[in-house]
Amino acid sequence: MAATTVKLATLAASGLGVGYAPRAPGTVGSVLGLIIGCVLLDHGHVPLIAGIVVVSLLGLIAIPRTGKASQDPGWIVIDEVAGQMIALLGLPYLTGSGVVLAFLLFRLFDIRKPWPISLADARPDALGIMADDWIAGGFAAVILAVLRLIWPGTGL
Repeated sequence: MAATTVKLATLAASGLGVGYAPRAPGTVGSVLGLIIGCVLLDHGHVPLIAGIVVVSLLGLIAIPRTGKASQDPGWIVIDEVAGQMIALLGLPYLTGSGVVLAFLLFRLFDIRKPWPISLADARPDALGIMADDWIAGGFAAVILAVLRLIWPGTGL
């Protein structure tokens, strides 16, 4: 594999380099996903879904090309970017409290990894690296949607 391909794959998998943050690279990657996701959600759910698909496909393509597809080194954060964007699907529109809650719920599920997130996380390939964060984002989105039903008009 050409060195340029590996460098581009590493750049993508690391979330344009944010995965090399000296502390909490997963959290920094989630912040990147939050920023991208908020910009897209501001234009509606269709652009957000399109962004999730693009970032997810990029992750599935880039991760194996880094040579680290059998493990999840801390610097690979494209999975957090996609998962955090998925969490935002639980919001009808952007609000400060909704965005903060989407971030906190996603990080909670991503760090704690309850079943079936832990099952996906155990898979030793790019799909496993991405899937645990897709599921964590999905859990966060569902909780946000349920909270909106329970407490309508709260700004979630």
